[in-house]
Amino acid sequence: MPRSFIARPSAEKPTSGNALLLTMLVAAFAALASGVSLAQNLYRSVGPDGRVTYSDRAIGPNAKPSAEAVSNADGPASSANAQLPYDLRQTANRYPVTIYTGKDCEPCDEARSHLQNRGIPFNERTIETSSDVAALRKLSGQDSLPFATIGNQHLKGFGADSWDQYLSAAGYPKQPQLPKNYKAPAAKALTMPAPVAAEAAKPAERPARITAPAAPPPGAPTPENPAGLRF
Repeated sequence: MPRSFIARPSAEKPTSGNALLLTMLVAAFAALASGVSLAQNLYRSVGPDGRVTYSDRAIGPNAKPSAEAVSNADGPASSANAQLPYDLRQTANRYPVTIYTGKDCEPCDEARSHLQNRGIPFNERTIETSSDVAALRKLSGQDSLPFATIGNQHLKGFGADSWDQYLSAAGYPKQPQLPKNYKAPAAKALTMPAPVAAEAAKPAERPARITAPAAPPPGAPTPENPAGLRF
């Protein structure tokens, strides 16, 4: 399968001491908090083939905010958040972090390591198939990686300083606070493969083999010749 996405180089680092930018980011997150609930961070979309896709962005015209997506699609993430300290758990539920990564993507590895080193709980969605790439385009407007969301905020490309500013504005602590027994949810594909029909999955059945009855030996009785007479 042709790989249609590219690794995006590290984003340009912002100048230090940009307090005004940080203040604006905090205000933006506060505005989002007043009108966006956790259930609205995930959307349920049904494709033409009936396949259901969950994402933190509306994919297609029929996408709707779904409480089912919160309880089922990211069940492992919700379970992992239950292990967090109260303040960190509130932030993670309010502004969940999701990163979108691909294979052989060095910036993706850097972004993942940065979140882990800072102690940020996050979900990871992998981009491997053509349907993943198509969903990523609808979600981010591009097909380059890494890509991340903090609540409704989009982060395109990785830059440690810029990511840290957004994370701090959302309320994430600067020092790791993850408990020692914390277990991050496993990475999952952005889209689920189409289900295979049960009949198509079954091996083809061989037709029954019909054999002709063996001819009786000479002199043996038959329905037409009960006495077994030979002429």
